[in-house]
Amino acid sequence: MRKINLLLIALAMVAFSGCSVIGGIFKAGAAVGVIAVIVVILIIIWIISAFRGRS
Repeated sequence: MRKINLLLIALAMVAFSGCSVIGGIFKAGAAVGVIAVIVVILIIIWIISAFRGRS
């Protein structure tokens, strides 16, 4: 019985640490996505201002 309890505790620790790793990956993905959106918006603004400057 004691071995089963230790096995369940070990399994829970591995599962919870895996969840935190996946959470970190998603947080990094969200940050990269936000940066990409900001860069795209800045490029669009730069292109629009370049066309307005030619006129």
